[in-house]
Amino acid sequence: MIQLLYEDLVRRTLREDLGRGGDLTSEATIPSGTRGAGTLLVREAGVVAGLEIALLAFRLLDPDVSIEVQVGDGSAVEPATTLARLEGDARCLLAAERTALNFLGHLSGIATTTRSVVDAVEGTGVRIVCTRKTTPGLRALEKYAVRVGGGTNHRTGLDDGILIKDNHRRLAGGVRPAVEGARERAGHMVTIELEVDTLEELREGLSLGVDVFLLDNMGPDLLRQAVEITAGRATLEASGGIIPETVRSIAETGVDLISLGWLTHSARSLDVSLDLKLGR
Repeated sequence: MIQLLYEDLVRRTLREDLGRGGDLTSEATIPSGTRGAGTLLVREAGVVAGLEIALLAFRLLDPDVSIEVQVGDGSAVEPATTLARLEGDARCLLAAERTALNFLGHLSGIATTTRSVVDAVEGTGVRIVCTRKTTPGLRALEKYAVRVGGGTNHRTGLDDGILIKDNHRRLAGGVRPAVEGARERAGHMVTIELEVDTLEELREGLSLGVDVFLLDNMGPDLLRQAVEITAGRATLEASGGIIPETVRSIAETGVDLISLGWLTHSARSLDVSLDLKLGR
């Protein structure tokens, strides 16, 4: 059932790569019917994510491909770790290679980056969350990779939570009308979050019963004051301007969440490869 969530995406990506004429190089150099045996491996340390998505690319082009998975998603691996062994039609393996590696490297890179941040704040009780700053069309997969890395998802889309930001407040006429309007429209299952830039805005939001506050670009001193003022009455999320070198100091202020857009939009892909030889 889970495969249905990404199969169409993998099919579209294969079509994008194969174009109108298919894999011209493989068809010109490899005899039809040649069998290939491959090893899917990582060349650097990291956290694996997206392996089944990558393997689907091979299965779609060669339904009879034989796959033996060695290491699953969520595993922390060392360089030269074999993730899976494959054997099938050589032309199909080559045609699916780049699509598979693109998904696997990208998602594993996100999981690896997330795990490094989660490890950096260990013991503080803070949860690391991603944002909607995702690659168009890949949001569900990228947010999955964040979860594999030990992080948590913020909103998946505009339809699963209310986050009142600066533009909403200005267009609504201020904090109060924005919050009151949201509360009138929101169902009982919908959380209301308010972005604030100052402690005064935080106090106003608290008086209105806001559930969560996004503390935008506040330094450690202001964040500690915000935690003291809130006194557990709402969830506090630190966001904006946070880099790997400062994430621990932000976590130690006592906030509940740290949201980081660069978990998805700037994570470097993990170096993965497919080594092939003639099969039996």
